[in-house]
Amino acid sequence: MKIIIRIFLFSLLLTGAAQAFEQFRIADIRVEGLQRISAGTVFNYLPLKVGDTIDTEDSANAIRALFKTGFFNDVYLERDGNVLVVYVKERAAISSIEITGNVDLDTEQLLEGLQDIGLAEGRVFDRSLLDKVEQELQRQYFSLGKYAVRIETTLTPLERNRVGILIEISEGQAARIKQINIVGNEQYRDKDLRDDFTLDTPSFLSFITKSDQYSKQKLSADLETLRSFYLDRGYLNFNIMSTQVSITPDKKDIYITINISEGQQYKIREVTLSGELVVEPEELFPLVKINPGDIFSRKRVTEAVDSISEKLGDQGYAFANVNTVPDLDDEKQEVALAFFVDPGSRVYVRRINVEGNVSTRDEVLRREMRQMEAGWFSSSKVERSRTRLQRLGYFQEVNVETPSVPGTTDQVDVNYSVSETSSGNVTAGAGFSQSSGILFNASVTQDNFLGSGKRVSFNFNNSKVNTIYSFSYMNPYYTINGVSRGVGLFYRKTDADEANVSDYSTDAYGVNISFGVPVNEFDTVRLNTQFEHLELKDNSSSPLEVTKFLDDHGNKYNSLILTAGWSHDTRNKAIFADRGGVQSFGIEATVPGSELEYYKLNYDQKRYVRLTRYLTLLMKGELGYGDGYGDFNNLPFFENYFAGGVRSVRGYEDNTLGPDDSKGNPIGGAFKLVGGAEILFPIPFLEDSNSFRTSAFVDVGQVYKDAESFSSSDLRYSVGVSGLWLSPMGPLSVSIGLPLNDNSGDDVQHFQFTIGTLY
Repeated sequence: MKIIIRIFLFSLLLTGAAQAFEQFRIADIRVEGLQRISAGTVFNYLPLKVGDTIDTEDSANAIRALFKTGFFNDVYLERDGNVLVVYVKERAAISSIEITGNVDLDTEQLLEGLQDIGLAEGRVFDRSLLDKVEQELQRQYFSLGKYAVRIETTLTPLERNRVGILIEISEGQAARIKQINIVGNEQYRDKDLRDDFTLDTPSFLSFITKSDQYSKQKLSADLETLRSFYLDRGYLNFNIMSTQVSITPDKKDIYITINISEGQQYKIREVTLSGELVVEPEELFPLVKINPGDIFSRKRVTEAVDSISEKLGDQGYAFANVNTVPDLDDEKQEVALAFFVDPGSRVYVRRINVEGNVSTRDEVLRREMRQMEAGWFSSSKVERSRTRLQRLGYFQEVNVETPSVPGTTDQVDVNYSVSETSSGNVTAGAGFSQSSGILFNASVTQDNFLGSGKRVSFNFNNSKVNTIYSFSYMNPYYTINGVSRGVGLFYRKTDADEANVSDYSTDAYGVNISFGVPVNEFDTVRLNTQFEHLELKDNSSSPLEVTKFLDDHGNKYNSLILTAGWSHDTRNKAIFADRGGVQSFGIEATVPGSELEYYKLNYDQKRYVRLTRYLTLLMKGELGYGDGYGDFNNLPFFENYFAGGVRSVRGYEDNTLGPDDSKGNPIGGAFKLVGGAEILFPIPFLEDSNSFRTSAFVDVGQVYKDAESFSSSDLRYSVGVSGLWLSPMGPLSVSIGLPLNDNSGDDVQHFQFTIGTLY
């Protein structure tokens, strides 16, 4: 009825305006009433010009055209002789928009949303748009469970036909879920069904998880979780009959009731493959991890579809479709499962494009590619190429898209986009470590020297434990096949007493050259040759072990040290990985005839298992063993292994686990065993997770005099939490550890941290 009345009044307005004058030829046009809008804008929309003849219909059309612009509240035409006078009343312009009281919805995002619908500073004010905004805001708060929200808008008229808009929001408290009832479940308890629900009734962690705050989106997700629960357990006819959400009159408590029908459980009768099998069935069947006699599981069926699609994708069938066709036998409660394969056309890669690399040379990125141009498309090779780019450390983010080539059905382009990060720095600063004290450091490091991918570094580090000068150069592609070569020079002075170990000091300098030879995509063999001159010094406080070694072997040693190692690396990132793992084995030995004769065997492994979107399990272990040969019956004590501290078993002071010398200070040992597990997770409420990592850990380890001295009862355990921040000042590592089986002689240190050094 309101719409009809408005149309009627508008028609009267047009009719009245049209009857204000008789037909005449326009000699001139004058516009009256403009304040902000220019006359040219009016003339642009006015369907009349000088010289036209105007009649009643023309005047109505002109008024209608100006109203359509949305710029005016009122428009009418008059005749002054042969001059057409256009009288307008402009709509107010929006001078300012202020939003107050909003906490759950970000102000900047709200203003952007208002701008998208035409409500922004400088725009013409339209009251109908403001009414829509109020309704949309209310809808959004309802979806967050805030049913008591109040939204009030205030319009303040300003000079020069402007208006200020104030939107005051009183969010109120979110309604809490008082009860969640599931009706119709006979095979499983409510508790089992709700274990994976996002929504829950209030608990002591609700103030963090917000799980007791109702959300329509969360409820929809939980219903899908419930459906998956039953379908993964063979209940193919499971159905959610209805869902009721009720709220108390005070809008504080919510009750949710879910009515379900479980149906019967089905088993697999047979599994078949059909369609166009471009890959031999013998290669596809092992990818299907569901067999006759098994209980039907939608999850395992989906995994089989993904595995078959991925296999076809690796063979060039990028757009393959794999559909499951279940044939239910309701009497026997069995299902025959058929996988229908439609591979589509085999797809080739036309071009590989890279964008975003401003300083890094194109060849540095292209040599990491495992997908080749003009070759069959392979989804695994495309993803592996992305992972290799990401692991270079030159890019903050690497994305890939595979659009089809226009006009073809069998070609795609592979487009990588990278966001470069600083790969080089010139620093001078200070840090602190509980074991090393104040650290002064200066470095010139470029991991991507002149965009070539080569690493050049000069470092100076000084602390109460170490003074180090070093220079290194490494070319990761010394040969086109990916063989790397590095050279380095170093000088190192160490005061061992300051590191919580025996009282002695060493001066060493040397030179090394190394090679890395890739065996395959994940395995690398590394070879290193190092010449080292070392001078050992004692003092009046040195223990018997040090003075006896000096008496037997002197204090200056020239050694040629050979190191051979193997590593297997499947991590998705070099820093803060959350999938894959790395393990390495190395042998370090001095060449026979060197003034020091010893060897060391080292094994290290880390494995990352992604548990959820936010949680990653890290399992790690380290094993070391060394011994002397020739004139040396034992591993030289200054080559001993140590444990304890942020590098190994947290909660125990650095380097204090293991054997002591004759004066009761740690001297290390020739056999080391360290391991542990950590749950890695992002800091709550922190969006940027690229620079932060937190974890809850269990550490275990010990150092023994030799392998024969090993005893599991001597292992030390600790639990705690830790955090690592890659700050502008350098890495900041913090841990709080609680030893579980420390002895009276152990040096316990619950809080441990370092600044300016990565552990």
